[in-house]
Amino acid sequence: MSKASEEAQKQLDRIVALGYPDVADMSAAAFRALARPLIRALEDSDLGTQILLVPTRELVSPESLIARTSINRMAGFTTMPPRDIASFLPQDGFEPPEGPFYLVVEPHTGTCYINREPDVARKLIDSDERLPLTLEEGLAIATQHPEWLLEKNGFNLLGSRSADGRVPSIWMSQNAPRLGAVWPNSRHTWLGNAFCMSRRGVSLFH
Repeated sequence: MSKASEEAQKQLDRIVALGYPDVADMSAAAFRALARPLIRALEDSDLGTQILLVPTRELVSPESLIARTSINRMAGFTTMPPRDIASFLPQDGFEPPEGPFYLVVEPHTGTCYINREPDVARKLIDSDERLPLTLEEGLAIATQHPEWLLEKNGFNLLGSRSADGRVPSIWMSQNAPRLGAVWPNSRHTWLGNAFCMSRRGVSLFH
């Protein structure tokens, strides 16, 4: 196995242990089988370990996922109702690749864009030829690397937006990961604007 396939397998093991198959309403074996083609495709890849394995919302709806994150045994939470969370949809150009799973390559919490209004940060990310993360991808960071919220910063997820213009955000609150939202013209000293370098679906490895 390559470093990338080993990392993806480790991340798959983690979300299975956190009950993602239950959210998807299937057995753990069936859930793992859906990720197998992508992990197999990574065996000849030189991507390394700076990747995120992301299940699409068609497989795992995002509403309940923040509660499956934790830091120091403090479970993640939100005060937003499920319908509100579901309203944050990927923006044009940032839709996930096809398939039940895909990869985010070189994810960052966007420390270099900290304390920037989302609309301003979006332009900076675009000019730097980077891609803003979506809600699902931010939840993947909080699930796989919750320590980043402590060691780096909370972050806005500019790749998703609700109909009223808000963008989802994840940060530390009450010693736990919290999912919330901010307005596009608001600025927060504790929030970066998360990004990645690319997204890769299984079809891009053939």
